Amino acid sequence: MVKHPTSRQALTGIPAYRAGRPASAGSAKLSSNENPFPPLPGVEAAIVDAAGEVNRYPDFGSARLLKALSQRLGVDEVQISVGTGSVAVLVQVMTAMVEAGDEVVMPWRSFEAYPIVIQLSGATQVRVPLTADHAHDLGAMAAAINDKTRVVLVCTPNNPTGSIVRRRELLEFIDAVPSDVLVVVDEAYLEFVRDADSTSALDLAVSRDNVLVLRTFSKAFGLANLRVGYGVGPRAIVQELRKTQLPFGVSTVAEGAALAALAGAAELQRRVNVLVRERDRVLRELVAHPIEVPDSQGNFVWLPLGTSATEFADLCSEAGVVVRSFPGDGVRVTIGERAANDLWLSVLGRYLQR
Repeated sequence: MVKHPTSRQALTGIPAYRAGRPASAGSAKLSSNENPFPPLPGVEAAIVDAAGEVNRYPDFGSARLLKALSQRLGVDEVQISVGTGSVAVLVQVMTAMVEAGDEVVMPWRSFEAYPIVIQLSGATQVRVPLTADHAHDLGAMAAAINDKTRVVLVCTPNNPTGSIVRRRELLEFIDAVPSDVLVVVDEAYLEFVRDADSTSALDLAVSRDNVLVLRTFSKAFGLANLRVGYGVGPRAIVQELRKTQLPFGVSTVAEGAALAALAGAAELQRRVNVLVRERDRVLRELVAHPIEVPDSQGNFVWLPLGTSATEFADLCSEAGVVVRSFPGDGVRVTIGERAANDLWLSVLGRYLQR
């Protein structure tokens, strides 16, 4: 019998990542949590400048970006690991910290890439259902930890529901997690948070030995296409993450754009404030509808439509706006321009009146 190459057992049944559907001509795309604003001032010029160096490899360590992040965050450079988006840094975590037979505890529903990167590592994902109000069930997550657990994922604000983990809850949870289990706090949507009881876990990541924070330039900074993210944590952990980093992953073009975006802090804040006000307006509009929509602290809202999710998403598409359906669970809608938001809100109103 002729033998053929076979793939790893870990790939059996692995879920495919489903990106937000692209918008057709004349339609608005609200399916991928993208920033609707154009690049921040200076970003396009930085991209053009860096384009002249594409015949050369980028700086392997992204030294300029590390220095800028270190200064901005007030942490040592050795506590930062960069990658092609925060999900790439999560892959570094799984590669460095998890082996076959280990377990990773995660909330569900949450970021769709979590099950993929966990299964690719050969580990077992332990999904802990969200509470009835679409938030992390931290008590159940703590109870799910056992001797096989190596990593616990916390997503705040949670994608796709927008719910947050409040500061006191996070502290109590981390205190309950064994010291040899790494708690990864995904803060991809941090800039959109306005809840006074929610703060970044950055101080915990630099003061504790088992906490790592993930952040990205894809959302608030508007660099989704260029793929830049980073993690901040204990230097011993970050040192291991860097060993698994994809060589030359962050291009010179992406690094230059990220540096320019960091320099545009004032304009960034203005744009984020605009999106937050629009998000809050949309949430107020949703109060009039007979569905319980969770308070969102991201740049999106969650419609828990259950088995009607796909039907509603199709109706939105027919009306000229593309949203993100999670069949059987709900629909996530990115906050975009007011006209696009009003369009899907009108579709929702008609749909619920039927």
